[in-house]
Amino acid sequence: MGTWGSGPFDNDTAADFCGGLDDVAAEEREGVIRAALASVTGTQGYLDAGEAEVAVAAAALVAAQCPGGDPVRSAYAPEEPLPDLTGLRGPALRAVDRVVTEPSELLELWEESGAEPWHAVIRRLRSTLLPGPSGEQPRPR
Repeated sequence: MGTWGSGPFDNDTAADFCGGLDDVAAEEREGVIRAALASVTGTQGYLDAGEAEVAVAAAALVAAQCPGGDPVRSAYAPEEPLPDLTGLRGPALRAVDRVVTEPSELLELWEESGAEPWHAVIRRLRSTLLPGPSGEQPRPR
């Protein structure tokens, strides 16, 4: 696993995903992020670590645009502007939930190597992606 930290962009797979986002046309970026989220939410069996890493990065891009979201400050994040992704809040939350549900290779790898920093990142993502206390709901797409 080419991982150097617990952040959503701190691995080779997420960095490659973000570089790929920069390579597609602006109007295609939301669809690429939506597909990354959907690829894990539709997985019933064993979830591959690479797919999970991409989904976490995609969810972090969505969360960054939500109220209270952490700005993306990684050198490995996309450099090109992203469209409004707040409509993907629900799919992003479902993707993060799937990543931390067994059977998940990424969850297993983190459990084997000291998971608390990674779990803290996941909890922060979930908290940001959840509907707000005022009943704010993700916009349907």
